[in-house]
Amino acid sequence: MRKKMLEPQLLYYKIGEGVTAFSTTRHGGYSAGSHGEFNVNRYCGDTSESVAKNRALLCKALSVSDDHLLMPHQVHGTGITQIGRTFFLLSEEARQAALEGIDALMTNLPGVCIGVSTADCIPIIIYDAEHHAASVIHSGWRGTVANIVEAAVASMQRAYHSHPEALRAVIGPGISLDSFEVGDEVYEQFSEAGYPMEQIARRYEKWHIDLWRCCQLQLEAAGIPAAQIQTAGICTFQRSDDFFSARRLSVDSGRILTGVVLK
Repeated sequence: MRKKMLEPQLLYYKIGEGVTAFSTTRHGGYSAGSHGEFNVNRYCGDTSESVAKNRALLCKALSVSDDHLLMPHQVHGTGITQIGRTFFLLSEEARQAALEGIDALMTNLPGVCIGVSTADCIPIIIYDAEHHAASVIHSGWRGTVANIVEAAVASMQRAYHSHPEALRAVIGPGISLDSFEVGDEVYEQFSEAGYPMEQIARRYEKWHIDLWRCCQLQLEAAGIPAAQIQTAGICTFQRSDDFFSARRLSVDSGRILTGVVLK
């Protein structure tokens, strides 16, 4: 009996020439159970063998080497790491240390995949076509309250002289307002952060927060025109058969990787 040929099924975004922007789905890999099928995250309880095999599949699909497939160990903060040529001169241990406790990456190097992992949180890609540079952001509710988007855009301005009005952005798959129920204490944190609550919150039995809208507002406030921001509009909780959702599948489940590769 012939072995089934596996290939990751990716959701691609049109964000510019000479760049591959994508989110992984659950399909086309070696993982099983709540991690099945396609998970490349090492920090969510999946077997190291499955993760390694899935990474190999993704590297082949993206035409990058394994040591150029980079994702941080996220902590729901606002830490950002720039991936430059000196990063690849570091030891493996030093590289891992540089990715520890980080929630956004940015680079202008071709042939490097930078990505963030999510399973209901909001992934964001920002691309600077003028300077051929990009960043990827993990914006969970805590990072959204802390305005990680503003920090990422400011970092791109410093590192690459990016002009916010020329940037393009993608808001990837994440939990929708209808599915994101929160307690009063979370509602209060968004209110204290200055969000227009009439736009981003709705009361059912409990409060619900629209993280997609929050990220849209942050990107616009950072100077990116609304016309240059696209939203995938995919609720991970409602489409957990195709995309990982920690609320639906438990925290011990796989993760979506949203990433970008510059050519």
